[in-house]
Amino acid sequence: MSKVLNSLVDKDGFRLRGTEVSRIDAFSDVVFGFAVSLLVVSLQVPKTFDELRGVLMGFAPFALCFWILLAVWLRHYQFFRRFGLHDIATIRINAVLLFVILFYVYPLKFLFTLALGATHDEVFSKPTQIRQLMVLYGVGVCALNGLIALLNYQGWRHRHVLQLSRHEELLTRSYIVDACIVAGIGLLSCAVACILPPRDAGNAGWTYLLIAAHRPIHSLLLRRRLRRLHEPSHSPEAAE
Repeated sequence: MSKVLNSLVDKDGFRLRGTEVSRIDAFSDVVFGFAVSLLVVSLQVPKTFDELRGVLMGFAPFALCFWILLAVWLRHYQFFRRFGLHDIATIRINAVLLFVILFYVYPLKFLFTLALGATHDEVFSKPTQIRQLMVLYGVGVCALNGLIALLNYQGWRHRHVLQLSRHEELLTRSYIVDACIVAGIGLLSCAVACILPPRDAGNAGWTYLLIAAHRPIHSLLLRRRLRRLHEPSHSPEAAE
């Protein structure tokens, strides 16, 4: 764990303490790369136009899954850059996060392939399987974001050792709250899927629009808190 403050600063004002690539970073990147390789549309070059068309039909689900994995990787990357933590607890949380990512690669691709292509009757033998799929996805959303929240909580726990400024403490709390809210939306989707009739359980997916509504509001509130924090009346000089 580094106690030295780095001169590099992220765009949100967070000083970067993990600027060197560690073994945890390298291993994590390999796992993320492997997860992306599992998403590839096809491992073979199409030999006919029909095969090519089939490959192209799988491009949209691949793109959506890739975007989600990239979003998780970015959160992961930012955490280790900002905090530079490599203690045992962080390693364990990171290991569980990587496991969840690998576990959910195929369910994620299946869900988006279904949403953009096949009908329910072609895929599900029982209506209850629609509900099970939505619950499976909701649990994944909750688990991933819950683990991201735990990683950032590790940064909060070590705030004194890392010498976090008041600005960085506020940002850290906002990272934790944001991840917890998204995890809660995943649980809400599970609840909606369980309440709806089995054939209509797919409509639980609409609850994820709450994420799009939450993020701008969360960012706005964070900017206001940061402005108040840096107002002259809240500065250390003013307090003296």
